[in-house]
Amino acid sequence: MAKTIFITGASRGFGKLWAEALLQRGDKVVATARDLSTLDDLVNKYGDNILPLQLDVNDRAADFAAISKAKEHFGSIDVLINNAGYGLFGSIEETTEQEAREQMETNFFGLLWLSQAVLPVMREQGQGHIIQLSSVLGLVTLPVLGIYNASKFAVEGLSETLAAEVKGFGINVSLIEPNGFATDWAGASAAQTTAMPEYDAVRAAFQAGLTDDIFGVPEATTDAVLKLIDSENPPLRLFLGKYAQPWVKQTYEGRAAEWDSWSEIANAAHGK
Repeated sequence: MAKTIFITGASRGFGKLWAEALLQRGDKVVATARDLSTLDDLVNKYGDNILPLQLDVNDRAADFAAISKAKEHFGSIDVLINNAGYGLFGSIEETTEQEAREQMETNFFGLLWLSQAVLPVMREQGQGHIIQLSSVLGLVTLPVLGIYNASKFAVEGLSETLAAEVKGFGINVSLIEPNGFATDWAGASAAQTTAMPEYDAVRAAFQAGLTDDIFGVPEATTDAVLKLIDSENPPLRLFLGKYAQPWVKQTYEGRAAEWDSWSEIANAAHGK
Protein backbone atom coordinates (compact mmCIF):
# COMPACT_ATOMS: atom_id res chain seq x y z
CA MET A 1 0.00 0.00 0.00
CA ALA A 2 1.39 3.40 -0.99
CA LYS A 3 2.44 5.73 1.80
CA THR A 4 2.88 9.47 2.09
CA ILE A 5 6.45 10.38 3.07
CA PHE A 6 7.66 13.82 4.13
CA ILE A 7 11.44 14.08 3.68
CA THR A 8 13.68 17.07 4.37
CA GLY A 9 16.99 17.86 2.70
CA ALA A 10 15.89 16.21 -0.54
CA SER A 11 18.05 18.32 -2.83
CA ARG A 12 21.02 15.95 -2.80
CA GLY A 13 22.68 13.00 -1.10
CA PHE A 14 20.63 10.50 0.88
CA GLY A 15 17.57 12.72 0.78
CA LYS A 16 17.29 12.80 -2.98
CA LEU A 17 18.24 9.16 -3.37
CA TRP A 18 15.58 7.98 -0.94
CA ALA A 19 12.95 10.38 -2.28
CA GLU A 20 13.37 8.99 -5.79
CA ALA A 21 13.32 5.38 -4.58
CA LEU A 22 10.03 6.05 -2.81
CA LEU A 23 8.56 7.73 -5.87
CA GLN A 24 9.70 4.90 -8.13
CA ARG A 25 7.69 2.39 -6.15
CA GLY A 26 4.57 4.56 -6.11
CA ASP A 27 4.66 6.37 -2.78
CA LYS A 28 3.61 10.02 -2.42
CA VAL A 29 6.54 12.20 -1.42
CA VAL A 30 6.69 15.67 0.09
CA ALA A 31 10.26 16.73 -0.68
CA THR A 32 11.74 19.84 0.89
CA ALA A 33 14.81 21.81 -0.09
CA ARG A 34 16.10 25.34 0.29
CA ASP A 35 16.45 25.58 -3.50
CA LEU A 36 13.41 24.13 -5.26
CA SER A 37 15.19 23.98 -8.62
CA THR A 38 17.15 20.99 -7.29
CA LEU A 39 13.87 19.03 -7.32
CA ASP A 40 12.85 19.91 -10.89
CA ASP A 41 13.99 16.56 -12.28
CA LEU A 42 11.84 14.64 -9.79
CA VAL A 43 8.83 16.89 -10.45
CA ASN A 44 9.18 16.44 -14.21
CA LYS A 45 9.45 12.68 -13.85
CA TYR A 46 6.88 11.93 -11.14
CA GLY A 47 4.34 14.74 -11.51
CA ASP A 48 1.53 14.79 -8.97
CA ASN A 49 3.14 12.12 -6.77
CA ILE A 50 5.65 14.67 -5.48
CA LEU A 51 4.95 17.90 -3.63
CA PRO A 52 8.10 20.07 -3.63
CA LEU A 53 8.27 22.58 -0.79
CA GLN A 54 10.87 25.25 -0.20
CA LEU A 55 11.92 25.00 3.43
CA ASP A 56 14.64 26.16 5.78
CA VAL A 57 14.23 23.71 8.65
CA ASN A 58 15.70 26.27 11.07
CA ASP A 59 12.46 28.28 10.74
CA ARG A 60 10.01 26.75 13.23
CA ALA A 61 6.94 28.53 11.86
CA ALA A 62 7.83 27.45 8.33
CA ASP A 63 8.24 23.85 9.54
CA PHE A 64 4.72 23.81 10.98
CA ALA A 65 3.35 25.46 7.84
CA ALA A 66 5.04 22.87 5.61
CA ILE A 67 3.59 19.97 7.59
CA SER A 68 0.15 21.60 7.40
CA LYS A 69 0.47 22.09 3.65
CA ALA A 70 1.56 18.48 3.16
CA LYS A 71 -1.37 17.16 5.20
CA GLU A 72 -3.80 19.37 3.28
CA HIS A 73 -2.35 18.30 -0.08
CA PHE A 74 -2.11 14.52 0.37
CA GLY A 75 -4.54 14.00 3.27
CA SER A 76 -2.07 12.19 5.53
CA ILE A 77 1.59 11.91 6.50
CA ASP A 78 2.60 8.34 7.22
CA VAL A 79 6.34 8.86 7.56
CA LEU A 80 8.53 11.86 8.40
CA ILE A 81 12.19 11.50 7.47
CA ASN A 82 14.24 14.22 9.14
CA ASN A 83 17.22 14.08 6.81
CA ALA A 84 18.32 17.74 6.57
CA GLY A 85 21.69 18.43 8.15
CA TYR A 86 25.36 19.07 7.51
CA GLY A 87 28.77 18.53 9.04
CA LEU A 88 30.87 21.23 10.70
CA PHE A 89 34.57 20.33 10.52
CA GLY A 90 36.99 21.86 12.98
CA SER A 91 38.29 21.52 16.52
CA ILE A 92 36.13 22.66 19.40
CA GLU A 93 38.52 25.47 20.29
CA GLU A 94 38.37 26.81 16.73
CA THR A 95 34.57 26.88 16.59
CA THR A 96 32.85 30.26 16.76
CA GLU A 97 29.58 30.83 18.58
CA GLN A 98 27.76 31.37 15.28
CA GLU A 99 29.16 28.16 13.77
CA ALA A 100 28.15 26.14 16.83
CA ARG A 101 24.65 27.63 16.98
CA GLU A 102 24.04 27.12 13.25
CA GLN A 103 25.11 23.49 13.49
CA MET A 104 22.71 22.83 16.36
CA GLU A 105 19.91 24.84 14.71
CA THR A 106 19.91 22.66 11.61
CA ASN A 107 20.90 19.24 12.93
CA PHE A 108 18.95 19.33 16.19
CA PHE A 109 16.39 22.12 16.40
CA GLY A 110 15.12 21.75 12.83
CA LEU A 111 14.54 18.07 13.51
CA LEU A 112 12.81 18.89 16.80
CA TRP A 113 10.44 21.45 15.23
CA LEU A 114 9.38 19.10 12.44
CA SER A 115 8.88 16.24 14.89
CA GLN A 116 6.66 18.48 17.00
CA ALA A 117 4.76 19.66 13.93
CA VAL A 118 3.93 16.18 12.62
CA LEU A 119 2.89 14.64 15.94
CA PRO A 120 -0.69 16.05 15.99
CA VAL A 121 -1.20 14.70 12.45
CA MET A 122 0.06 11.25 13.37
CA ARG A 123 -1.86 11.16 16.66
CA GLU A 124 -5.07 11.97 14.80
CA GLN A 125 -4.32 9.19 12.31
CA GLY A 126 -3.50 6.74 15.09
CA GLN A 127 -0.29 5.78 13.33
CA GLY A 128 2.94 7.16 11.93
CA HIS A 129 6.69 6.71 11.77
CA ILE A 130 9.28 9.39 12.50
CA ILE A 131 12.71 8.55 11.11
CA GLN A 132 15.63 10.66 12.29
CA LEU A 133 18.87 10.70 10.34
CA SER A 134 21.41 10.47 13.11
CA SER A 135 24.92 9.07 12.63
CA VAL A 136 27.30 6.56 14.11
CA LEU A 137 28.77 9.78 15.50
CA GLY A 138 25.70 10.08 17.70
CA LEU A 139 27.06 7.10 19.65
CA VAL A 140 30.85 7.43 19.28
CA THR A 141 33.02 10.41 18.41
CA LEU A 142 35.77 11.61 16.11
CA PRO A 143 38.12 14.57 16.65
CA VAL A 144 37.51 17.71 14.53
CA LEU A 145 33.78 16.92 14.43
CA GLY A 146 32.99 17.86 18.02
CA ILE A 147 29.95 20.07 17.43
CA TYR A 148 28.56 17.69 14.83
CA ASN A 149 29.05 14.82 17.30
CA ALA A 150 27.22 16.85 19.94
CA SER A 151 24.29 17.58 17.61
CA LYS A 152 23.84 13.90 16.82
CA PHE A 153 24.19 12.85 20.48
CA ALA A 154 21.36 15.33 21.14
CA VAL A 155 19.27 13.79 18.37
CA GLU A 156 19.81 10.36 19.94
CA GLY A 157 18.63 11.46 23.39
CA LEU A 158 15.66 13.36 22.02
CA SER A 159 14.51 10.54 19.76
CA GLU A 160 14.86 7.75 22.32
CA THR A 161 12.73 9.79 24.72
CA LEU A 162 10.22 10.63 22.00
CA ALA A 163 9.86 6.95 21.11
CA ALA A 164 8.78 6.16 24.67
CA GLU A 165 6.36 9.10 24.79
CA VAL A 166 4.48 8.41 21.55
CA LYS A 167 4.44 4.60 21.34
CA GLY A 168 0.97 4.55 22.88
CA PHE A 169 -0.36 6.69 20.03
CA GLY A 170 0.70 4.13 17.43
CA ILE A 171 3.71 6.22 16.40
CA ASN A 172 7.12 4.63 15.91
CA VAL A 173 10.46 6.44 16.05
CA SER A 174 13.64 5.18 14.39
CA LEU A 175 17.20 6.51 14.31
CA ILE A 176 19.27 5.81 11.20
CA GLU A 177 22.97 5.70 12.13
CA PRO A 178 25.21 5.53 9.06
CA ASN A 179 28.98 5.23 9.08
CA GLY A 180 30.73 7.29 6.40
CA PHE A 181 29.25 7.26 2.90
CA ALA A 182 30.49 8.75 -0.36
CA THR A 183 27.96 11.58 -0.50
CA ASP A 184 28.99 15.25 -0.59
CA TRP A 185 28.44 15.47 3.19
CA ALA A 186 32.17 16.08 3.70
CA GLY A 187 32.44 18.17 0.51
CA ALA A 188 30.11 20.86 -0.79
CA SER A 189 27.61 20.34 2.03
CA ALA A 190 30.19 20.76 4.80
CA ALA A 191 31.22 23.83 6.79
CA GLN A 192 34.75 24.48 8.00
CA THR A 193 36.11 26.42 10.95
CA THR A 194 39.11 28.70 10.56
CA ALA A 195 42.04 26.41 11.28
CA MET A 196 44.45 26.96 14.18
CA PRO A 197 47.94 25.57 13.53
CA GLU A 198 47.96 24.03 17.00
CA TYR A 199 45.49 21.41 15.71
CA ASP A 200 47.32 20.57 12.48
CA ALA A 201 48.49 17.23 13.87
CA VAL A 202 44.97 16.32 14.99
CA ARG A 203 43.62 17.15 11.53
CA ALA A 204 46.38 15.18 9.85
CA ALA A 205 45.62 12.10 11.96
CA PHE A 206 41.94 12.43 11.12
CA GLN A 207 42.63 12.67 7.38
CA ALA A 208 45.01 9.71 7.51
CA GLY A 209 42.20 7.50 8.77
CA LEU A 210 39.88 8.31 5.86
CA THR A 211 40.63 5.38 3.58
CA ASP A 212 38.40 4.71 0.57
CA ASP A 213 36.94 1.52 2.04
CA ILE A 214 35.49 3.41 5.01
CA PHE A 215 32.97 5.19 2.79
CA GLY A 216 29.96 3.14 1.76
CA VAL A 217 28.05 3.39 -1.51
CA PRO A 218 25.03 5.71 -0.97
CA GLU A 219 22.82 3.85 -3.47
CA ALA A 220 23.26 0.65 -1.45
CA THR A 221 21.32 2.18 1.49
CA THR A 222 18.02 2.43 -0.36
CA ASP A 223 16.84 -1.14 0.23
CA ALA A 224 17.50 -0.88 3.96
CA VAL A 225 15.55 2.38 4.24
CA LEU A 226 12.59 0.98 2.30
CA LYS A 227 12.54 -2.09 4.57
CA LEU A 228 12.63 0.20 7.62
CA ILE A 229 9.68 2.20 6.31
CA ASP A 230 7.71 -0.96 5.54
CA SER A 231 8.42 -2.73 8.82
CA GLU A 232 5.43 -3.33 11.11
CA ASN A 233 7.78 -3.29 14.10
CA PRO A 234 10.67 -0.99 13.14
CA PRO A 235 13.77 -0.82 15.34
CA LEU A 236 14.64 2.23 17.38
CA ARG A 237 18.13 2.17 15.86
CA LEU A 238 19.36 1.02 12.46
CA PHE A 239 23.03 1.11 11.50
CA LEU A 240 23.95 1.62 7.85
CA GLY A 241 27.32 0.38 6.64
CA LYS A 242 29.66 -2.41 7.69
CA TYR A 243 31.82 -0.33 10.04
CA ALA A 244 29.18 1.28 12.26
CA GLN A 245 28.13 -1.60 14.50
CA PRO A 246 31.63 -3.06 15.15
CA TRP A 247 32.96 0.40 16.00
CA VAL A 248 30.13 1.14 18.43
CA LYS A 249 30.35 -2.32 19.98
CA GLN A 250 34.09 -1.98 20.57
CA THR A 251 33.65 1.50 22.04
CA TYR A 252 30.87 0.42 24.40
CA GLU A 253 32.85 -2.60 25.56
CA GLY A 254 35.64 -0.21 26.52
CA ARG A 255 33.19 2.04 28.33
CA ALA A 256 31.71 -0.90 30.23
CA ALA A 257 35.18 -1.99 31.36
CA GLU A 258 35.94 1.51 32.62
CA TRP A 259 32.57 1.76 34.40
CA ASP A 260 33.23 -1.57 36.11
CA SER A 261 36.67 -0.47 37.26
CA TRP A 262 35.09 2.55 39.00
CA SER A 263 31.90 0.84 40.20
CA GLU A 264 32.95 0.59 43.87
CA ILE A 265 33.59 4.33 44.02
CA ALA A 266 30.40 5.08 42.08
CA ASN A 267 28.27 2.94 44.39
CA ALA A 268 29.80 4.47 47.51
CA ALA A 269 28.77 7.90 46.20
CA HIS A 270 25.11 6.88 46.64
CA GLY A 271 25.52 7.34 50.38
CA LYS A 272 23.31 4.50 51.60
